[in-house]
Amino acid sequence: MAKEPITADMIRQSVKDQNVEFLRLMFTDINGINKNVEVPVSQLEKVLANKITFDGSSIDGFVRIEESDMLLYPDLDTWLLFPWENDGGKIARLICSVHTPDGKPFMGDPRNNLIRVMEDAHKAGYTAFNIGPEPEFFLFKLDENGDPSLKLNDKGSYFDFAPLDMGENCRRDIVLELEKMNFEVEASHHEVAPGQHEIDFKYADAVDAADNIQTFKLVVKTIARKHGLYATFMPKPIHGINGSGMHINMSLFDKDGNAFYDASTDDQLSSTAMHFLAGLLAHARGLTAINNPTVNSYKRLVPGFEAPVYIAWSGTNRSPLIRVPQSRKLGTRLEMRSVDATANPYLAIAAVLEAGLDGVRNQLDPEEAVDRNIYKMQDTERKANHIQDLPSTLHNALKALEADPIVSGALGDHLYHSFVDSKDLEWAAYRQSVSEWERDQYLELY
Repeated sequence: MAKEPITADMIRQSVKDQNVEFLRLMFTDINGINKNVEVPVSQLEKVLANKITFDGSSIDGFVRIEESDMLLYPDLDTWLLFPWENDGGKIARLICSVHTPDGKPFMGDPRNNLIRVMEDAHKAGYTAFNIGPEPEFFLFKLDENGDPSLKLNDKGSYFDFAPLDMGENCRRDIVLELEKMNFEVEASHHEVAPGQHEIDFKYADAVDAADNIQTFKLVVKTIARKHGLYATFMPKPIHGINGSGMHINMSLFDKDGNAFYDASTDDQLSSTAMHFLAGLLAHARGLTAINNPTVNSYKRLVPGFEAPVYIAWSGTNRSPLIRVPQSRKLGTRLEMRSVDATANPYLAIAAVLEAGLDGVRNQLDPEEAVDRNIYKMQDTERKANHIQDLPSTLHNALKALEADPIVSGALGDHLYHSFVDSKDLEWAAYRQSVSEWERDQYLELY
């Protein structure tokens, strides 16, 4: 059952009843970083009238200084009270879409772009694109200055519990805070690496899911600091142990229900599911720059640490890029395992949806499932099974994105060029840096 829409009057009443002091108007830049304009509650009517302005030229990937004025249009359904108290009152938030001074949606706003892509999907007859994320993060101790250290907070491993899992109390508090904010948390556990944790929450339709991911990151970082810890979603903060990903579970719905489910087939997967899967595989290399958008992302995407690096699919093992979990009917879904939490969720979801729908439109068929451990295959065996590698660096991923008009088109012209420009600068800065590894290898040798 759809939830009741939140009205302006409901927000006014909540402000009064809950002693709200400040309003945090949140939006997201091209790199997936939470941004906000905070105003006192005295500005509520101005907020509700879409009249809060900000300088768009100060935000990565937005506009030049000569066209900098931007308006924030709050989505009233994102009204939420943060459970933690400010001095004297509470803080509430609204997630906003960015508009130009003439009131038109600004297409350099990643959220607006995802709304555009979803509108196209609705026109094609699809009612929802449900996304269930599985974000992982590390907890590090803060030093005496309150800055992040590289000291892990525990020595636990997969599904461990106290005393090995010293992050258990922090993780539990994160879950409690999320539940106060109406998240439905489905699982919470220690991950494979020391100091690594995962909290999974219920799926939602595309835009809501992206909003939830951004809110989740904010809550995790906030509560971790209350425990004297620093939470990072960096994919590979420490050499030699598993990195952090954010597997994306996805399912497409139409007027008849889950379009990925078909009771009449042997595996109960519909032709739509198989075509969508084929689209993801066909565009996997182009998707990688969006799903793994940092230099560090590619330190995680290496063999030996359970991260997917090969373009294949399976219903029975976790070494390929895409897994088809065993759940069926409403739970029929595809799981893309390469994505990490540095991805801008609005861009990643838009790109994944367009790639899958391209497979549906063109009735693409995937290669046969690979039900063996791909990590143990030799190069020749992978080639014989038509298994390609994902790009090994951000630079190579950007080249793959440039060569893929479907994935680049999923971002729209403004966002595509802004994204590539930003990432080209990141790669150039990385190339010019000199690492500790290089000094260790070469300084005395040469």
